[in-house]
Amino acid sequence: MTVPFEYPHDYRVNDEVLPAAAAALERGEPAALVTIVRSVGSTPQRVGAKMLVFADGRTIGTIGGGCYENDALGRAREAIATGRPALVKYDLNDDFVEESGLICGGQMEVYIDPIAPAPPLYVIGAGHVGHQLARVAADAGFRIHVVDDREKFANAERFPGADQIVVDDVPAWLHRAEIPASAYVAIVTRGHRYDLDALRALAARDVRYLGLIGSRAKIVRIFDALEAEGLPVECLERIHAPIGLDLGAITPAEIAVSIVAEMIAVRHGRDVSALSLKWNKHREKC
Repeated sequence: MTVPFEYPHDYRVNDEVLPAAAAALERGEPAALVTIVRSVGSTPQRVGAKMLVFADGRTIGTIGGGCYENDALGRAREAIATGRPALVKYDLNDDFVEESGLICGGQMEVYIDPIAPAPPLYVIGAGHVGHQLARVAADAGFRIHVVDDREKFANAERFPGADQIVVDDVPAWLHRAEIPASAYVAIVTRGHRYDLDALRALAARDVRYLGLIGSRAKIVRIFDALEAEGLPVECLERIHAPIGLDLGAITPAEIAVSIVAEMIAVRHGRDVSALSLKWNKHREKC
């Protein structure tokens, strides 16, 4: 018989889990919420019991312990990495539960829901494209950080929804900034030299997405310069350059749409190679 919905034995478990999930979203840390959604027979926890899992394996709350909880933890970490939810069924008579001594004689289903905070987007360059990019990306669910050395362009009036506006020497700030691995970075500065300096500071950084605006000829020159300086080829090959999907974009607003479209595809794990402007300098010369 299926057990009807009941709150877990200890109300304090969920009282701790849900605020922790909200706090993780607030500070921008991905996690996965593991919830028992169905229970049949005798199980260590009831429907509604929750456990919060972080990417590094930390947990808050419990769905009952034992090997099945450890298995759910591993699946939750996988869900964090892929962004895909999962529904997992456990038979508490099976072999891997027997090894833990938790012979309860029941079955349960666990829903694993990755909770991804709005990813940060660092817009390097507050000119026309950067201005449009911040606007479109904010509407698409990105948290905006703007970096430029010109207060005339990088200000709250032009970027009213930005989480952060930095007016500083761009490469110097990038070298000392703690940019998270979950970040998306778009280099859209006002010129070749500024792009090169910014990319020099970022190319070896571990970020989710790194894009560079410009023509293929310009990309060749920048990549050749960085390779001559000893930057590993692997770092160059993961850069989205020229940035954006091949939509035939011309205006700053259209270019912004193409960039955000590519970032959305990356965010959802889609293969954009057929539509991307990204080009490998080691396979083709301009």
